[in-house]
Amino acid sequence: MRSFQDLNIGKALQNAIQDLGFTNPTPIQEQAYPLIRSGRNVVGISQTGTGKTLAFCLPVLQDLKFTNSPAPRILILVPTRELVIQAVDKLSAYTKYMNTRLLGIYGGTNINTQKRAVAEGMDILVATPGRLYDLVISGDLKLKAIKKLIIDEVDIMLDMGFRFQLTNIFDVLPVKRQNIMFSATMTQEVEDLIDDFFIAPEKIAIAVSGTPLDNIAQSCYPVHNFHTKANLLLHLLRDKTNFKKVLVFLSSKRKVDRLYHYIEDDLGLETGVVHNNKSQNYRNRSIKQFDEGSNRILLTTDVMARGLDLDQISHVINFDTPIYPENYMHRIGRTGRAEQEGQSILFYTQKEIGSKEKIEQLMDYQIPEVEFPEVVEINRELIPEEREKVRQKNLNNEAKNAPSGAAFHEKKTKNKKVNLGSKFKREIKKKYKKPKTRGDKRQNNKRKKR
Repeated sequence: MRSFQDLNIGKALQNAIQDLGFTNPTPIQEQAYPLIRSGRNVVGISQTGTGKTLAFCLPVLQDLKFTNSPAPRILILVPTRELVIQAVDKLSAYTKYMNTRLLGIYGGTNINTQKRAVAEGMDILVATPGRLYDLVISGDLKLKAIKKLIIDEVDIMLDMGFRFQLTNIFDVLPVKRQNIMFSATMTQEVEDLIDDFFIAPEKIAIAVSGTPLDNIAQSCYPVHNFHTKANLLLHLLRDKTNFKKVLVFLSSKRKVDRLYHYIEDDLGLETGVVHNNKSQNYRNRSIKQFDEGSNRILLTTDVMARGLDLDQISHVINFDTPIYPENYMHRIGRTGRAEQEGQSILFYTQKEIGSKEKIEQLMDYQIPEVEFPEVVEINRELIPEEREKVRQKNLNNEAKNAPSGAAFHEKKTKNKKVNLGSKFKREIKKKYKKPKTRGDKRQNNKRKKR
């Protein structure tokens, strides 16, 4: 197995990598390094958790030269605020022994503060497409010096509706630049983006999404409903020896909040929550507490399923079975990272069997089923999302189709009046036997003379 020393990395980067405890590159890192350094356009398809961030950072940093210019030369686009913060943190660690200026910008914060930070200058800019586009349109950020464009998690970026911003950003970038794109899945939208903007890219495919990782042990439980799932979760999480650091995925923000309130009395002090309705500071704090071990459990939506590199997660629990099978792969990729052992548990109801089968079909692997524990209470109470929706009869259509007949009450006197039109029109009609408008003065005068 090759080491990082075999990649001919400079001493400053080598020392930073050693400080981080990295010894051997992953397959995606090993293959991407010479291709990116060659200056060619590169598209890397690799499952989450395989080290994509370091794969594009190493060659880019190796070729980055010192300059006093305030304009950024490397642009890294990521889909979420959390990924901006994480990418900047990682780059700070990689450039520990280098004189490199970094800046991260994203929405949800004061844009004027970011404008001032942009004016101070940077070498590498990490941004979400929306906030980057705002700063470019306002004229506060110039991208004419960009030499390398890196787009990470491009598939989720397109899923979030950022294609408009991406294409407009491409228009203001220099034509002569190197394009580097990494994705966990190759969707048709990603293919179209490559065809439209990338010239003859070199493609690398390592552990494509859908390939189950050997170091993640998977299992599943058949469960009746939400409340029974919550009881099962409480039962499992009481085992603090095995469930040391647990990431729990749910399908919606409302369910995340509902589950937190359900387990709050038992596990509230060691549980954090992350979803889009929480403020950025709250989300950052929850992620930090979970990453550092202050909180053992983190309840979240798919906002945490992609890109974030959180260490030592012992279990990923899919409280809800995801509709899209690729999302299952992204979720379980949060554990078993850096060749460590991890465990994934899936809860599924009768209605979720179809989604579970699609996941198994994608992986070409049947998830082992665990018998439901007898000690766990089966709660038959349904939450609103689980109740059958009763279709109300369309009273308007029934009224239209009902046979006509006499009114069920006598009309009031004022409602019996007939609209006879204006007094002027009635006088004209009486005089000339047909109505005339005020504008027909000439015609009226002729008739008077006659």
